[in-house]
Order: sequence, then structure tokens, then C-alpha cells
Amino acid sequence: LGWKFYDADDYHPPENKRKMAEGTPLNDEDRIPWLCALHDILRREDSSRQDAILACSALKKVYRHVLLSGASAIESNQPEQPGALKILFVHLDGPMDIIAGRLEKRRGHFMPPELLKSQFDTLEPPSAPENFITVSVEKPLHEIVLEIERAILSG
Repeated sequence: LGWKFYDADDYHPPENKRKMAEGTPLNDEDRIPWLCALHDILRREDSSRQDAILACSALKKVYRHVLLSGASAIESNQPEQPGALKILFVHLDGPMDIIAGRLEKRRGHFMPPELLKSQFDTLEPPSAPENFITVSVEKPLHEIVLEIERAILSG
């Protein structure tokens, strides 16, 4: 697509990375400032009329609201704030054993595979009225990419 790509893991503060490396799951207090910083990046790109892709484990509905609206989403707990960003959330869905197998193969990352269960426990899959698609990670990679591209290009 030629869009800028951001990996949200690159923007975790050192304390979050340390906690995860030690096997401690992050809580809302750890994640909200990180998500606000990601919202600021997306807002900057939007203000420059640049499309961007952000890979992010926005596990809870409130986390996705923060990505849309920044810190104001926490205070109001409303999904659509005036001036909220337009974001298509792509929920990559799959069984824990397949995702665990992929995490085991990942090298040099601060999050150990042992934290995967805590992420599944925290997960609130997207639902209406959120703007999202769900794509199975059990499909071949090229099919996953095509499905996401089709959804993006169809608006």
C-alpha cells in the first residue's frame, strides 16, 4: 500500500518492556499512556493526510477507544469522540496453540510466550459498532494480506 508502518511494541516505555520480560502482564495503568502516545502518532499522520498501519495488541474495547480519541476516551468512556480518528481495526484471530507456536519461534522480543494466556484472558474481541474485520491467522499469509487489503481499499 505504500503506507507508513508502525509497530506499537517499539513505543513501549522501558518499564513496560522490563515488566513483560520478567513475565509480568501489563495492566491498564501500564497500557493507557502507551496507547495515548500511539494515538498521537496516528493523529500526526492523519493531520498530514498520511495513511498508516499500526500493529498493536489493543486487546480491550477501551484501548481501541484510546487509539481513536486519545485520553478523552477514558474520561467519557464513549467510542466516538468529536474528531475521533477513522480506524479500521483488524482482529487477527486464531487458536492459542497456533499463536503460541509462532511466539516460540520469535527471537529477541521482550515479551515471553508465557504471557500469551494473559493476553487471551484480557481480550475483548471487537464488536459492533466498532469499525473492524476479523481475519483468521490459520489462513496462508498471502490470503490474510489480500483480505486486509480488500477491506482497506473498499473503504
